[in-house]
Amino acid sequence: MDQPDSDDPDSTLVSRAVDGDKRAFGVLMQRHSPRLLGIAYKTLHNSDEAQDAVQEAMASAWFKLDQFDQNREISPWLARIALNKCRDHLRRRKWRRFFEFGGGEEYGVETSDEAPDQSSDLEARQLLALMEEKISALPHSLREPFILVTYDERSQAETAMLLGISEKAVETRIYRARNKLREAFKKIEG
Repeated sequence: MDQPDSDDPDSTLVSRAVDGDKRAFGVLMQRHSPRLLGIAYKTLHNSDEAQDAVQEAMASAWFKLDQFDQNREISPWLARIALNKCRDHLRRRKWRRFFEFGGGEEYGVETSDEAPDQSSDLEARQLLALMEEKISALPHSLREPFILVTYDERSQAETAMLLGISEKAVETRIYRARNKLREAFKKIEG
């Protein structure tokens, strides 16, 4: 069997991976992992958890590859698996917080040490951290469509297919998410 090439189309790599070619699956995962990491980070707001969720999604994809309909694109299928793994992480996080009674490790945005002379940079990072906090506080029914359309630049149709809801529901949920975010920032600004 020839070595898989990074220029091979997804369909070729999927076909080879279904036949048991781990190298083809590896090329496929290298191609799609940056996007999956982006989705996972925007959902979980923790880089370690995001990487764990993507690793779990890749393992799950490998074991379920025989169930994948090769007439479809693999990107939405992988994104759906990654979102499900993120949901699992969020559920586990809630349980950990419940049993820790507010103690233990806090989950949130990682920030690096800022130099005191970089006040505008610090303000920008604080605003970004606040925005990410407000997005993560959205209910997952609003957060997921918002992240997929806004950050992952997916169409509303593709987002609807990924989440198993109608395009109108995606549109409505994005509208509600944006309104909630606007309200939150109005309260902050005074």
